[in-house]
Formats: sequence, C-alpha cells, structure tokens
Amino acid sequence: MIFLLVHLTVNLMLLLGDGKAFNFAAHFMATNSVIKVVEPILAIGFIIHILYASIITLMNRSKRPIGYISNSSNGVTTWASKNMYILGGTIFIFLVIHLVNFFWKIKFGIVPSISYDKVEMENAYQLVSGLFISYWWYDIIYIAGAILLGFHLSHGFWAAFQTLGWNNKIWITRLETIAYIYAIVVATGFSIIPLYFLILK
Repeated sequence: MIFLLVHLTVNLMLLLGDGKAFNFAAHFMATNSVIKVVEPILAIGFIIHILYASIITLMNRSKRPIGYISNSSNGVTTWASKNMYILGGTIFIFLVIHLVNFFWKIKFGIVPSISYDKVEMENAYQLVSGLFISYWWYDIIYIAGAILLGFHLSHGFWAAFQTLGWNNKIWITRLETIAYIYAIVVATGFSIIPLYFLILK
C-alpha cells in the first residue's frame, strides 16, 4: 500500500513541465540501493499474495460448490469484498501489460537515454508520454485498471489490518473510512495521468 503511494507520487511528476522531474525520479527509483533491495521483496510478496488469495478462494468455493440463488446485501459486505478475486485477476492482467510496456523496456535498455547536467539516464518520460499520446485505447485500459485497483483497495486496505487483529468495532469503522479515502486517492491519481495526455496533449 505504501509502494502504491510512492509509485503514484513519482508518476504524477509526468504532469510537471518537460519531463525532467519524472526522469530524475524514475532514475532515482531505478538506481537507489534501498529500492533495489525492496523491489524483489515486493515481487515475492505480490506472488505470495496471489497464491494465498487463490488458495482461500478455492477453499471457500469447495465449501459451497453450488452458489446462492440470489445475492442479497447484508449491509456489511460490499460488491468489492464479494469480488476480490475477480478484481485481483483483472488487475493482474493490467499489471502484466503495464510491466511489458514500461518496466521491461526501462529495465533492459530499450529506452533512449537523455542527459541532464552530465548525468545520463533513460528518457522514461518519452516512453510513457509517447504511449499515452499515441494510443488512446491504452489510456482507457490504464484508467480501467486504476478504477479496478481502487475497488480492490477499498476492501483490501482495512481487511489487511483486520488480518493483523485490528478488528474491534472502533478501529474497523475508522479503517474502512481511511480505506475509501485511500482507494479514491489512488484510483483518481493514476487516472489523471492518462487523461492529462489524452485531453491536453
């Protein structure tokens, strides 16, 4: 959850000027020793998250192989909470597309370089902005991915704290409120970026 906020902060620098701020931020994230240590830990955590979610979903379905005739709301569960696995699956598809288009190209040197004050780095701004400007359908996919991520986080945020034992009535109510705010900030923040290039560029 912290990673998403850091990633969003860096990405919002795409909206500043000619791309210099974003290129410096992207270069820092790619070369910083702390990030290099955290990156594989995040990747492993993400894989565990997918496997654990899959196991839980399969276990739940095996307990009730035949679904309910109708799904009525009980006032507690939300649409997102009942569809977390589907949301996660669609987000995973978006993530693969995202990694192929950005991470892979930057990581393995397919991006042209640029120099600022004798510091050479990848021109990540040209790569990202070029994709958003040239392919409107990718903007739609990116926005859809951001919205689905927001729904996923609206439940996942407070559920993570519940898993850690913060499940009393006072804290759950507070965490649910923070979760909605966090989800809206993340979904809106990531959506603004393709909209900026789609409309203003």
